[in-house]
Amino acid sequence: MPWTSPTLRRRELSARLKELREKAKVDVATAAEALGCSTDKIHWIERAEWNRPRWRDVRDLLDRYGVTDERLRNYLIQLARDSGQQDWWHPYKAMLSEEYTTYIAYEGEAEELLMFELSIIPGLLQTEEYTRALTGAGPAELDADEIEQRVKIRGERRRVLERPDPVRLFAVIDEAALRRPVGGPEVMRAQLQHLVQMAAHPKVTLQVLPFAAGPHPGTGGRFTILRFPGPPGAVYIETIAGELFIQSGGVDQYQSVFRRLNAKALSPEATIEMLDEMMRS
Repeated sequence: MPWTSPTLRRRELSARLKELREKAKVDVATAAEALGCSTDKIHWIERAEWNRPRWRDVRDLLDRYGVTDERLRNYLIQLARDSGQQDWWHPYKAMLSEEYTTYIAYEGEAEELLMFELSIIPGLLQTEEYTRALTGAGPAELDADEIEQRVKIRGERRRVLERPDPVRLFAVIDEAALRRPVGGPEVMRAQLQHLVQMAAHPKVTLQVLPFAAGPHPGTGGRFTILRFPGPPGAVYIETIAGELFIQSGGVDQYQSVFRRLNAKALSPEATIEMLDEMMRS
């Protein structure tokens, strides 16, 4: 699985082309003349709705916008070449929502992930058996083949922690997720053991929010904050009705909530002690 996403490359390319067109004060109709196409195609390009960008189109647009910086031209043309590839999840695209595939793309590009889970183990920390049992009991009615496909997708996503430059993961898990039996005693015991192993990962910080902490600011539900080296962060929220992305001022609010959850949760060391005690019981 590549660690860069063609989906995000297309989005960056589209945003940069729109920015350059507006900076050059070139209207959409004039840009369309440069390619000998309709204005619809320019709008399509600038909304990142092209699946396989043509590098020649990018070159011709840059010519029309008066972009002479060779480094910038080469970078954007290379983006066009790179973004024409298929994402690793393409074979499963028909069964995934656009919001979920967008999240997978962002997850693969993130520098840090801050996760709070209220009732289940975070996906990146699940064992295969736990994922299979959880997926089969989920809100969607899936047949055996669909369940196995989703298990494979979750397995591929977990590779962000196995690559040479793994993502930095901070996970706060409500104690309820540890107490909820999923897949039977053996599956849960293996899942708890896996959490202990993952807590030893140099890029993973794991904390449990115990029942003893009482009310907390995360009772509204699970969420994931994504942080990137350059662009602003984002928040991803899953619900039964669908997924939601927040990429504006709301990110700061969620980061404040995560800091408060972090403060109320057990330390990483006390978390391991709790997990060990649960496995012995």
